[in-house]
Amino acid sequence: MIRTFDWSLEKEPLSRPLHPAKGSRSVIMDALDLATTLRGQGWDWSHRVHIPRETRPTDRTGFTFHVILSAVLHSIISGVFSSAIRSFSPRGLGAPSGGSIFDETLPFYVWYPRACVISVFAAFTVYSAIQSLYDICTIIGVLIFQQDPARWPPAFDCPVAWHQFFRRTFLTQGGYPLSFILGKAGIAIGSFISSALFHHVGILPLNDRAEAWRMVVGFGMMAPGIIAEDAFRQLTGRKVGGVVGWAWTMAWFSVWGNVIIDAFARGGVFGHMELVDRAVPGRAVIHGLVTNFDAWLRTV
Repeated sequence: MIRTFDWSLEKEPLSRPLHPAKGSRSVIMDALDLATTLRGQGWDWSHRVHIPRETRPTDRTGFTFHVILSAVLHSIISGVFSSAIRSFSPRGLGAPSGGSIFDETLPFYVWYPRACVISVFAAFTVYSAIQSLYDICTIIGVLIFQQDPARWPPAFDCPVAWHQFFRRTFLTQGGYPLSFILGKAGIAIGSFISSALFHHVGILPLNDRAEAWRMVVGFGMMAPGIIAEDAFRQLTGRKVGGVVGWAWTMAWFSVWGNVIIDAFARGGVFGHMELVDRAVPGRAVIHGLVTNFDAWLRTV
């Protein structure tokens, strides 16, 4: 349904000028690729999607070995940070029913930094989980379906650090439609609202009592930040960057990023990662360190 709405906005037929080196032209295979590709490699609509530059070995053996190591490493990293999050509150964050990252029984100067630490751990958890899942899909594509490694470019990059898998989806489902009403600002606002609803729907199977407004507020407030940066660029002729730009970004994320992570936590996302935690080496050590750290915070 999402792709159907996406394609309905196209004024011209989509074309695939770049076919896989070892692939053959097939209408059926092109249709399947178009329906499943997230970043549109090889398609004419992907020219605005950031595809990270390849830094891994290009030969099939070296590439596969590198991806397998990455899958194992990032699975462990995801499990370590997930286990750490659950250790902060086994009956809250660690429960399938979910719990808040904000412990308001503590003084503000304690519970808010504590929530920021949990959010940082959550960022590493999500990043590593996405990377390991992408690596597993890459292994399946290259080893089982014998696809060209070039069809599986890196998921993350710098400075465009976060993945671009759903960029077009959020633009077509929210950004472009709202731009007809609000202009350029509508692209940012609509895209982040679309992202909020997308993520909210994603956690509903875990907790059907999850509140959508938390996601909408958290993701939605990223739009004013982008609009403010664009206004700064127009006024000064310079993009937001450097140490001051980094501090501005971290300050904005420390407020609204916490709201996003709290929405995930209340939805029981971290509570449903127990299976991953059990496979983490040194789980007891992690639990002990976090528990002691949390106990120390409560004495500050």
